[in-house]
Amino acid sequence: TDYAGGLPDLRQRVLRLIGDPRQRYTEDPVRLLRAVRFAVKLDCQLVPETEAPLWQLGHLLSAVPAARLTDEVLKLFMAGAAVRTFQRLDHYGLLAVLFRQTADRLAAEGDSIRPLIEQGLRNSDQRVAQGLPITPAFLFAVLLWAPVQQAAYQIQAQGIAPYPALHQAADRVLAEQNQMIALPRRFSAMTRDIWAMQFSFRTTKSRRAARLVRHPRFRAAYDFMLLRAQVGDVDRATADWWTRYQAKHGPAPSRARRHRRQ
Repeated sequence: TDYAGGLPDLRQRVLRLIGDPRQRYTEDPVRLLRAVRFAVKLDCQLVPETEAPLWQLGHLLSAVPAARLTDEVLKLFMAGAAVRTFQRLDHYGLLAVLFRQTADRLAAEGDSIRPLIEQGLRNSDQRVAQGLPITPAFLFAVLLWAPVQQAAYQIQAQGIAPYPALHQAADRVLAEQNQMIALPRRFSAMTRDIWAMQFSFRTTKSRRAARLVRHPRFRAAYDFMLLRAQVGDVDRATADWWTRYQAKHGPAPSRARRHRRQ
């Protein structure tokens, strides 16, 4: 028996919230994110009365505990449809609630920032499709790289050298982000390492390169550098040099390291 009258919706590939949508979203604002997740996962459209409040009630997510939002956000981005999820969140204005700093950078210079984010999420989706693991640390490195770069430029303008400026920027951006989404320390530390090691890829001196490939976060940082090269943020020749070097000199990753990678 179809008590909720859902069979016609299934045939039409539409989703609707049972009951009054505004009331249901207000009772538990996390349902806003679940509506997006299920629409993307099932490749369905939300009916207008279910969809309209997504533009209007996003601010309610600010009252949700950060730890709970973390679980929901990871479900959104680690299920193999991160690109479409990101686009839907941006479309409904929910990205500005969850990742305000990133949304601000997209509003200011989206054409130069969006390619890296979407390509990074696309790479993660491909890994999920291949049955390979991904880590929240890499996803957050991708999503927050633009605000970290912007903050680093501002700090450098105060006379701080580039490398310590990047560290200060990372601390600032992650501290603000954690007020909304509480990324566990083991992941935020890895995200910091991914960002910090981007400076090291600028050199092709063998002694420094040898130290870098032995770093436990090398593979994730290297993948991030390759992503930046894909969108023109890193010189292609530099990326190719590191690809050859790590293939020849880099240690083969253990099972544990493979599990942590990207």
